[in-house]
Amino acid sequence: MNRICLCLPTNRACPATITAIHREAAYAADRFGADVQLLVLDSCDDRTRAEHARAVAALPPAAQVTVHHLGEAPQRDFLRRVIRRAGVPDPDRMLGLLLPPGVSYGSCTDRAFLLAAALGCDSVHRRDSDSTYQHLHGEPVFPVHHELPWLGRPAAEAKAAGIPTALDPAHARRPVSMAGASFIGELSVDVAEMRHLDEGVYHDVVGLWAPAGASSQQRRELVEESFTGAGTTPFTGDRSTLTLVDPMRVDMCNIAFHRDVYERIPLPPATDTIGSDYFLIHLVHDATLPGILHNRHIENFHTPERRTDTGFLAYQTRFVKFLLSMLYFHHVYDRMAAEGAAGLLDERQHVRADRIAAFLRDSTWQDPAENVWRLDRVDTAYRKLGGRWARFAEQLVGRRERLLAEARQDVEDFADLTDAWPALVEAARR
Repeated sequence: MNRICLCLPTNRACPATITAIHREAAYAADRFGADVQLLVLDSCDDRTRAEHARAVAALPPAAQVTVHHLGEAPQRDFLRRVIRRAGVPDPDRMLGLLLPPGVSYGSCTDRAFLLAAALGCDSVHRRDSDSTYQHLHGEPVFPVHHELPWLGRPAAEAKAAGIPTALDPAHARRPVSMAGASFIGELSVDVAEMRHLDEGVYHDVVGLWAPAGASSQQRRELVEESFTGAGTTPFTGDRSTLTLVDPMRVDMCNIAFHRDVYERIPLPPATDTIGSDYFLIHLVHDATLPGILHNRHIENFHTPERRTDTGFLAYQTRFVKFLLSMLYFHHVYDRMAAEGAAGLLDERQHVRADRIAAFLRDSTWQDPAENVWRLDRVDTAYRKLGGRWARFAEQLVGRRERLLAEARQDVEDFADLTDAWPALVEAARR
């Protein structure tokens, strides 16, 4: 029986999402015979966590579905045991990378990966608390429908079964390592107000996540498709393709990875940085590992907290840190693309963690002048918008040096976590 981990990390109230994802778990068990470990990783305050506990207690029994609702205290206990067993250097620092005090999109998913290893799962399927399922004819449209059948199996088998393919035959012997789709609805990043206020400023700022050497045309094309997902057209029928999945076509609220990927490479543990959980999507593509791209898109929405002034300031900080992280990740992505399967995969078609760690460390030697330029452009653009955008720009002035240093340190932390990851996964399995 295929055991999977269906995961919902959250730091906000989402009892309705817990109920909905439990229905997807029951669908996976009933439709595919899967043993589903439903994992709710709860980083909320005591009151909200208690609300979630009541939602979990009210879930109807479902055959072959086991629900785990873990607050940060039991997560921390688990991590301490794993780190101790792994015998990795500087255990306190390692605990801080895996369970930091700030928001970390990568770290919360890394904890899910380690817990999935401990539970003996073959794959991790991630959803988010600020999204919901589309419906067709009154029934929810569950992404697991496309995720479960082929993960871990040779791509050639999926092709032989009639899955439409855009995959080079040279890659067909490799396993299907990822399955994913995107979202419909609101932009995935809180910059819609910026676009409404000034389209030119929006293009200038969003274009900053392109490589510094990108042409004007390349920047325009990037801006046009950034953070828009699959648009707004609702689901009307299934489509899927066996392919090398373009990272721009999928979203982390709607993704599944086979264990052969996430048990070898973690996600970046950077705090307060959007996009820090997308690394494996790029890695799977550049290593020419096959994936299933489907159209069961999640419906994205923005929670009320993100509309407040406090939420605005926190989120814009995460957006700016994302822009700064690209100085290093573009370098790593270029190296991975140049290496391809020959350099990134070993003889068993598994990702070589040592190569990834080396690329990460090499990237930290990048000249930070490019990031100084990014901060200058953000300052000018946000002041032009006025209001709370200008106030945020003013707050950035005194934080520039710290943000520049954090962007570099985040990559060093990622390299260190990558070095320790095999031992951590093995310890979690025990």
